[in-house]
Amino acid sequence: MGRLLQVGVLLASFVVLVGGVLYVRAHHATAPNYRVFSSAPADLRSLRGLGHGIAAADPAAIIQLGVLLLIATPVARVVFALVAFAIERDKLYVAVSLTVLAVLIFGFFRSQ
Repeated sequence: MGRLLQVGVLLASFVVLVGGVLYVRAHHATAPNYRVFSSAPADLRSLRGLGHGIAAADPAAIIQLGVLLLIATPVARVVFALVAFAIERDKLYVAVSLTVLAVLIFGFFRSQ
């Protein structure tokens, strides 16, 4: 399970690094305006828009993908643990893993 976390974090870091390099190359001549806050574009807030941005090699979309990979890494670990405990037929840890997974999913999809 430790290897899963290492690979997930390294993959996410690499994707963010690639997106960051592409972003700096595309925007090196523009000066940022720190007086006005501008959040992420609306098309990067949905999976469909993110997919279109990645297909178009949009640097911001690639960075967003890296962040999503980083968030998905511990979730994948919980799923991996759930499967491993189910194979071992350890009912207590299956129940604990299901509870943790339910809390994670609820936290991701709850409306604010």
